[in-house]
Amino acid sequence: MKVGHDIEAGNAKWSFGGDVADTFVDHIRQSVPMYEEGHDLVCKLSDYFIHDDSVTYELGVSTGELLGKLATRHSHRPGARWIGIDSEKPMVTKAKSHCKGIKNLELFQDDVRLFPFETADMFVSYYTMQFIPPRFRQDLFDRIYQSLNWGGAFIMFEKVRGPDARFQDMFASMYNDFKTDQGFSAEEILSKTRSLKGVLEPFSTEGNVALLERAGFTDHTTIFKHICFEGFVAIK
Repeated sequence: MKVGHDIEAGNAKWSFGGDVADTFVDHIRQSVPMYEEGHDLVCKLSDYFIHDDSVTYELGVSTGELLGKLATRHSHRPGARWIGIDSEKPMVTKAKSHCKGIKNLELFQDDVRLFPFETADMFVSYYTMQFIPPRFRQDLFDRIYQSLNWGGAFIMFEKVRGPDARFQDMFASMYNDFKTDQGFSAEEILSKTRSLKGVLEPFSTEGNVALLERAGFTDHTTIFKHICFEGFVAIK
């Protein structure tokens, strides 16, 4: 099934592997409202948490666009380190090419659920947690909290479900309108929806907040909201 930008995915078989990395940036910019504006928000927020010796992780680094922006913004801090993790080899390969020449930036092909985190000042998850199977999600949130320095931040952007059926229907319809306006065909929209069954598992705002609070985060707020897309910042 074609889902746009020459990407094919079977029923309930969406994957970020294979050739997806080749057109991922174009696809995601057209698929997620205010994708670049979200990057800008993360970069501006990072000013409050990055120090000369900080370690920052991006979980699900994909092609390295956001991590590269963060490292470049803080290039005046030569001791700061930037670590990106992704499970897909083609994504890591693209990220290494995109971030070539950026100092103190490391990229790993690994499972974020198992990666041995160092103590860090910031974690970023930009539309990644929604692809972590729900049964593993709380443990990952717990490890993020435990790995942060006091005063460190976890910045997370997610697709979210509506708080009840009425709002969910509204969100789904408005999001389909958005994708239609972006040039996706009805067939591509339906194919993408079918490919994500059992792969993309968004939580509601309340569900995401519950994960944060069970991990130990008591200070958190929404920093971005557009239809069914939301950004959170939580501070340890």
